[in-house]
Amino acid sequence: MLDRQQIEAIIPHRDPFLLLDRVIVFEPGVRVVAEKDLTGEEDVFRGHFPGHPVFPGVLQVEALAQAGAVAALALPENRGKIALFAGIEKVRFKRQVLPGDTLRLEIQLTKSRPPIGKGEGKAFVGDELACSATLTFAMVDAD
Repeated sequence: MLDRQQIEAIIPHRDPFLLLDRVIVFEPGVRVVAEKDLTGEEDVFRGHFPGHPVFPGVLQVEALAQAGAVAALALPENRGKIALFAGIEKVRFKRQVLPGDTLRLEIQLTKSRPPIGKGEGKAFVGDELACSATLTFAMVDAD
């Protein structure tokens, strides 16, 4: 299990844009399962939507990408790099994600031919699928 400090040692994201609270399954270069607790205090809920707060789908996809970045950037050959979106395909949203939910983010890296990689991601609330996507990323030097 990785906590936020350990996640920050791998990926460059920081508050308010770090969307992972912990990693519960960690297989560098292969697979990550992470979680994000949505307390309702997140700033995004103030405007999306007043009176009916919903965690935006684009942020669900970003959270999946961050989980994938943990898997990819944990490899020694990728240390010091950042992962940028190169493509997002087959995105589907199946349920609303609301304050009080814990979003479980599962990503399996399926292809890696540096500097390009690909992963299959699914986000769940409990046992319910909230979001799925195929993510393509490019790893580039951070400087």
